[in-house]
Amino acid sequence: MRAVLQRVLRASVTVDGALICAIEGGLLVYLGIAPDDTEAEVEWFARKVSEMRIFEGAGDRAGQMDRAVGEAGSSVLVVSQFTLYADTRKGRRPSFVDAAPPEVAAPLIERCMDALRARGLRVEGGRFGAHMIVDAVNDGPVTILLDSEEMGRSRRG
Repeated sequence: MRAVLQRVLRASVTVDGALICAIEGGLLVYLGIAPDDTEAEVEWFARKVSEMRIFEGAGDRAGQMDRAVGEAGSSVLVVSQFTLYADTRKGRRPSFVDAAPPEVAAPLIERCMDALRARGLRVEGGRFGAHMIVDAVNDGPVTILLDSEEMGRSRRG
């Protein structure tokens, strides 16, 4: 599982000219699923996204990234993004063979959003498989990469 988290002032998704979801302040999450991702990756993802302290604190912590998305009273917008698994090592056209097929990815994207909701977050989602127009105003900018290959791996080795 790979994700790009962007702290945003606002973000929205439009499909076929119709606005399908929007948030005011929070995290825009582009989420890619690998073929072998499981419930373990879903839980890891939900914990990381919900607990990551990348929002400005209050009081004596003002100016520091000291609050998680829920503590900041913010929302999450999840957009499926199989292109996070692009293999660009060969040729000029990326290969996406490392991305999960739709029948595997779609349910796991939904499960990730449900896991975030279970942690008390307001979650919106794009439309899986659709051509989406994503509009966002980055805040900071703060952009964080998550990769479940790092699960359980020590920072020192």
